[in-house]
Amino acid sequence: MSEFLQFLFSGVTVGAVYALVALGFTIIYNASDVVNFAQGEFVMLGGMSTVFLYEAGIPLFPAAVLAIILTSIVGVALNKLAIEPARGASVVSLIIITIGASIFLRGMAQIVFDKQIHRFPAFSGEQPFVVGGATILPQSLWIIFGALAIFGALYFFFTKTLTGKAVLATANNRDAAKLMGINTNFIMTLSFAMSAGIGAIAGVLVTPMTLTSYDVGIALALKGFAAAMLGGMGRPLGALVGGLAIGMIEAMTAGYISSEYKDAATFIVILAVLFIMPNGIFGRSAIDRV
Repeated sequence: MSEFLQFLFSGVTVGAVYALVALGFTIIYNASDVVNFAQGEFVMLGGMSTVFLYEAGIPLFPAAVLAIILTSIVGVALNKLAIEPARGASVVSLIIITIGASIFLRGMAQIVFDKQIHRFPAFSGEQPFVVGGATILPQSLWIIFGALAIFGALYFFFTKTLTGKAVLATANNRDAAKLMGINTNFIMTLSFAMSAGIGAIAGVLVTPMTLTSYDVGIALALKGFAAAMLGGMGRPLGALVGGLAIGMIEAMTAGYISSEYKDAATFIVILAVLFIMPNGIFGRSAIDRV
């Protein structure tokens, strides 16, 4: 039982990170129909910026907040400099642009930061809690409850605020939203800022446990995209469920079979689900009137 609990804690922790990355994909996809493969680099920038700001003498929490703000600015710049000028281009072209942005951000990270592996101290120390014979680190709780808090805050934002409803309206029909007086360019900018900020928060939360470097975003982007597809692209609840599902599959495969097969097992399950439900677990089939 303690062994299962240990794998469960590990899976939920990793899955919460994947869920946050998937949520970043979801926000931008809803606002613009763009699949942003630079999302993993936002996670990297959040972690790396916090590391270097902290090493420069700024206290940890202010450094983390500043890193999140800086990463959000990078997200806005990506939208303004790369996505908006290409508005009207094909979906494939926009995906290629985001892949190019991902490569550019990794290259800039090597120049601005370095190629070394870094970390900063855990927020609440590193003395683990013992639950049912298994252990869980305080930082894991920060990750899990941090992810839940972000999902809760976004649910409130989208359902209870006019700006959030404007985002949903833009996601549903961009042209109709314009006709209703919604500034869709502002909504796009806000969506990229929110997506980058959420990615940065994920980087800040996970760095004390998994370390960070200029290239950590690649794997996180792939897993986050897989989680978004598994849950249903464009569905926030799907991002949460998909992320946790992938984290659990990885943890159980690594624990009971071998860590060498965890990635393969994850993508086999995802492919199986998508063969049965092509739109993901919570996805909806689109019907176009012609």
